[in-house]
Amino acid sequence: MDSKGQQAAGGLFDESVAAALRAWHQGLPSRQCVEQYLPRRLEPGRTARGVLGQLRRDLAQYARIRHREDLAAVFECQAARRKSVAPRLQGALNELRALPLPAPLIGDAVDRWFPARIAKVLQAHKIRTLADLTVRTPRRRQWWVAIPGLGEASAREVERFFAANPELTERARALIARDEQGDIVPLERQKPAHELDGSQGRYRAPAQQCLLEATNDLEAVHAWLNLHEAEATRRAYRKEAERLILWAVFERGKPLSSLNTEDATAYRAFQRNPSPQGRWVGKPRPRTSSEWRPFTGPLSANSIRYSLSVLGALFRWLMDQRYVLANPFSGMKVRGSDKTKSLDAGRSFTEGEWTLVRQIADQLEWHPGWSDKAAQRMRFLLDFGQATGLRAAEFVGLKLRAFQTDAQGDLWLHVTGKGDKKGRVAVPPLAMQAVERYLMERGLPVLRASWHPDTPLLASLGEDGGAITGTRLRAITKKFFKTAADIVEVPAVAEKLRTATPHWLRHTHATHALAAGADLTAVRDNLRHASISTTTTYLHGEDRKRANQFAAAFGRRN
Repeated sequence: MDSKGQQAAGGLFDESVAAALRAWHQGLPSRQCVEQYLPRRLEPGRTARGVLGQLRRDLAQYARIRHREDLAAVFECQAARRKSVAPRLQGALNELRALPLPAPLIGDAVDRWFPARIAKVLQAHKIRTLADLTVRTPRRRQWWVAIPGLGEASAREVERFFAANPELTERARALIARDEQGDIVPLERQKPAHELDGSQGRYRAPAQQCLLEATNDLEAVHAWLNLHEAEATRRAYRKEAERLILWAVFERGKPLSSLNTEDATAYRAFQRNPSPQGRWVGKPRPRTSSEWRPFTGPLSANSIRYSLSVLGALFRWLMDQRYVLANPFSGMKVRGSDKTKSLDAGRSFTEGEWTLVRQIADQLEWHPGWSDKAAQRMRFLLDFGQATGLRAAEFVGLKLRAFQTDAQGDLWLHVTGKGDKKGRVAVPPLAMQAVERYLMERGLPVLRASWHPDTPLLASLGEDGGAITGTRLRAITKKFFKTAADIVEVPAVAEKLRTATPHWLRHTHATHALAAGADLTAVRDNLRHASISTTTTYLHGEDRKRANQFAAAFGRRN
């Protein structure tokens, strides 16, 4: 929406507009809605459907500029679904009317602040953010000539926007100046100078003995990352490697292959307090954003221990490939970390809390930002996750072919877990009930004999119903827990919900199963834990005390 549109936005919230939209959402034809409530807008050449369509687009854009995609979705619903959205319409209008116009951010996409006709032309010329636009164009006379299709009128609109927001220009120039100096960027964009790329690293092994074709540290690290097929593992290891590489270059002035034990010790201390914070710490941002930073804050002792274990594994592999001569992280300890506590059983919901969570989920489509399909998918995710204890990564890519019956007639879910280990998970009645209900809601066959084996178990909301991504799965689950936290009236429970993640479903599955009397070894096998000591983390109160006492009384033979 342009500046003129913003000034006239008050017209979007006239009672006549609200009445017309309410009538349309209740099922009245477009022409009847416009003729009854907005007759003056039926100018020559304009149809009633066009009038309502433009109003809905303007309201959606008004919401999107204010970073409220959930409200925008209300106004962009398909005509066939408008009755189901009707209960949320008035609330969305009231909430939208009260929202202030936010200050634009330098990393915002151009289509958030400019009409589609301008944004499409800019994007076609690889001008995707306000940073791209303010640095590359409006500083020059007739700058629009270099962008065919933009035109002078649209260019003046862009100039008025920047004139109203002068801080954007200085912010963008500062970011570009930092980028030109080769500042903090993700691994895939790093191009260190020759003296810092590791091609002449101090602890490089003789090149003729190396088993890698890598000529520098980045190539060697990429070779290591490519060993791991699981996307979640590769992403986690990449984060640790790129943090160390950046720190080595910018804080120590040396490449990865020149780090010694003193450097490793200094890096351990750095992780407790990454500084200067302006360079190293920031809010989560896409890796393509100019505001991306390697850290979101200081690391806990357990996070540092994990980081050092990953980096130690990296250097051990580089030594095995005869790329480097030594491992600077060998024998490194972390004060305050609890190596034996691999799981935090406190990150689960009690029976009472879970009942409250499910009650909220049953009414989810009545809350802003949740469509019918999204609410149905969330209920399935909660029920199936609690009943099976699947890891979030195991949901992704899972298809109906994974359900298989054994010789005794028992139904099992065959999954690929951590480390690409194959396993099978029991499918209790609650899990099967959730599957059947979810398939019915998706318009798919409920009987197993009619299932298509390649149908994704957890689907996206797109037309093709394809599998959901891991990133999206985490995002929608966090969104639900935040919605629930805003509804819950008990502060302690609300705070707990705000910190919950998809993995809490796995913890909740284990604690509920043990509390219901499930055998400890059965829970271990269903969670596919390598050691039963990991599963005992989920025992609470007297159960945990009893387990410890028997372990002390009947220890291993020497």
